[in-house]
Amino acid sequence: RQPLSLCVAGERLCSTEEATAGSGTYTRHGLIFSSLAGCLERRNEDSELPVVSVVRDSESQLLPNVGAVVTCKVCSINSRFAKVHILYVGSTPLKSTFRGTIRREDIRATEKDKVEVYKSFRPSDIVLAKVISLGDAQSNYLLSTAENELGVVVARSEAGVQMVPISWCEMQCPRTHTKEFRKVARVQPQFLQT
Repeated sequence: RQPLSLCVAGERLCSTEEATAGSGTYTRHGLIFSSLAGCLERRNEDSELPVVSVVRDSESQLLPNVGAVVTCKVCSINSRFAKVHILYVGSTPLKSTFRGTIRREDIRATEKDKVEVYKSFRPSDIVLAKVISLGDAQSNYLLSTAENELGVVVARSEAGVQMVPISWCEMQCPRTHTKEFRKVARVQPQFLQT
């Protein structure tokens, strides 16, 4: 019983004449398809035909889905969007980072035309965002912070000190008392990492 290869959901595996459908598969029109992403396994049991199954790898990569709340780190900003690396889906850390984009129009729910990216995020900020689309060929996820609970959760000031939120649009450095603009998240208790 050894894994043969990796397969994706919906992949055609073989015909029902060659094998019997096992767990993680389904049959349609005399063919066996994978119903999930994982390792294809072919076992010879007592029957004449081998049984094909798809076993989800327990180490398999969790993927950000549309509607998922993700924690990401801002890499770069320009006047139109912020580029981020997605680090967590919910409270689960990702093995490899995914790239995401928060467009200017997806930063706030109100006064979208007045939003300025550099007044919302800065590079290295940690942001809670929601996945709104799986993006394009560059595999960029489109993210939104247009809810009160979403936005910057951790930011460092010019002095390198973690800043404290003082309003929904400002954070302050406890050392220098300098205020900086941010799209501040009103963090819900379930998203606080201990």
